[in-house]
Amino acid sequence: MPNGYPSEQARAAARERLSKLGLSAKEWAERNELSPSTVYAVLNGQQKCLRGEAHRAAVLLGIKEGVVPDAPEQYGRRKTDIGTVIPK
Repeated sequence: MPNGYPSEQARAAARERLSKLGLSAKEWAERNELSPSTVYAVLNGQQKCLRGEAHRAAVLLGIKEGVVPDAPEQYGRRKTDIGTVIPK
């Protein structure tokens, strides 16, 4: 993500994961307390995902590596973590 935008390959992989879960982007966004429009923008490559909600969405979608301090337990947060590190 040298220019800040997630690669098409990473975005396609995230869409595939959502499909395997049987979730629409809107359903996934609501489950993760994110704006559906932000999730759609991340999945379509319209957000740089550098900070804020777009960063959070990209990390939770597995599009980029990063830290999300308030991630749900399903993302592997440990009690000793300052934040949740989601590998790419």
